[in-house]
Amino acid sequence: MRIDVQILSNCSVLPDNDVLIKWVDLATAQRRLAELVIRLVDEEESAELNETYRQKKGPTNVLSFPFEMPEELPSDAISDDILGDLVICAPVVAKEAKEQGKPVLSHWAHMVIHGCLHLQGYDHVNEDDALVMEAIEIDLLSSIGINNPYEN
Repeated sequence: MRIDVQILSNCSVLPDNDVLIKWVDLATAQRRLAELVIRLVDEEESAELNETYRQKKGPTNVLSFPFEMPEELPSDAISDDILGDLVICAPVVAKEAKEQGKPVLSHWAHMVIHGCLHLQGYDHVNEDDALVMEAIEIDLLSSIGINNPYEN
């Protein structure tokens, strides 16, 4: 896995690159040779992207942008396995962790794993898909000693 971490946040609690890589590796075990960008941002950039791409106001915890091959390129133009980009709003993650009474790094792990699953095609638009995605998240987080994030 090749990961490019871009830190554009002034948040005081950010996971280091090694732990980000650990969480990404966990969530993308079948895509070991893939490439991924993780961009850690503050509220302003998150809100702008959220409104532009999801038509929703305000910042959000994680945005996933799966790679899509441009139509004008031949199918063999890019030989790398490009997973896509994650944009994670550090202050939102910290705020949610505090509100939910969770250790901040546990919530970070959840957001990275959640985002990586989105990059691989998982979604939670309908209840059946949400149950599948949540079960995978719960299992992966449990494997590193993090409690079920969906229990209060």
